[in-house]
Amino acid sequence: MEMRELFASELDKLMKKNENIVIINADLAKPNGFGNLPQKYPERAINVGVAEQNMACIAAGMSSYGFIPFICTFAPFATRRICDQIAISICYAKQNVKIVGTDPGISAEYNGGTHMSFEDIGVLRSIPNIVIFEPVDNNQLKNILPQIIDYKGPVYIRMFRKTTPDIFDEGETFNLFNAKTIKAGTDVSIFCTGIMVSEVLEANKILEEMGINAEIINIHTIKPLDEESVINSAKKTGAVVVAENHNIIGGLRSAVAETLSENYPVPIRSVGVKDVFGQVGKMPFLKEAYNMTAADIVKAVESAINNK
Repeated sequence: MEMRELFASELDKLMKKNENIVIINADLAKPNGFGNLPQKYPERAINVGVAEQNMACIAAGMSSYGFIPFICTFAPFATRRICDQIAISICYAKQNVKIVGTDPGISAEYNGGTHMSFEDIGVLRSIPNIVIFEPVDNNQLKNILPQIIDYKGPVYIRMFRKTTPDIFDEGETFNLFNAKTIKAGTDVSIFCTGIMVSEVLEANKILEEMGINAEIINIHTIKPLDEESVINSAKKTGAVVVAENHNIIGGLRSAVAETLSENYPVPIRSVGVKDVFGQVGKMPFLKEAYNMTAADIVKAVESAINNK
């Protein structure tokens, strides 16, 4: 099942239980997988047209009356296009709005550079009062979505739209604010998020053949960062690699580096977009173009370990 289908299915269940949940979209309900939710909940499903700033302000207003609005559009439109509205109308006002940005980074594929949000985490990390969550697979999204509903405050869900490999078992539990250790290790810590988790697991097959015991930790919530897990892992391994589908400036790498520079400095290597714009292409091509493959992760691990 595609992640957008799972999202709509779980949101349907939650909307049945909680009449305060509303969904708002900017003329992209079908591409973002809302399915028949607008037909099932016509009074709680609003299409504002191609007017993303208005969408954010409407959501903030509805939140002030006790509703729990989900606003959903492509990631660049959900972040950089409505940055001022997120900062002032939602975060400054401490409104309970959930922002869903779909197909972030290279997952925008044929939509090209204008739609590739390599900066969305960096933009929102610098705004107070917001949680940033990036699910790895359907099982994680399904488990954490109710926690997002219960959390009172702005949340940005950075969501891949299409089918993802299952990283976690069905029924596995997560805490929105705690990182998830996928594999314990002693030689290097690999912190990864989103679509890069599966790439890290592919890299780990090579690392095991090389005799390198990597600790793999999924950081599904980039803000607030689970600093304790990051610091404890770095103390154990003495070397760090960060893998993310984002500009290495401002995203997970920046969050990890900021934390370790103040608490436990170790060599850090980055696998992600090196401060450039996007381009048209399928994900395998784009991973090669931006050096985000399993082989690139292995090189980064070797470099980090060699510089202990």
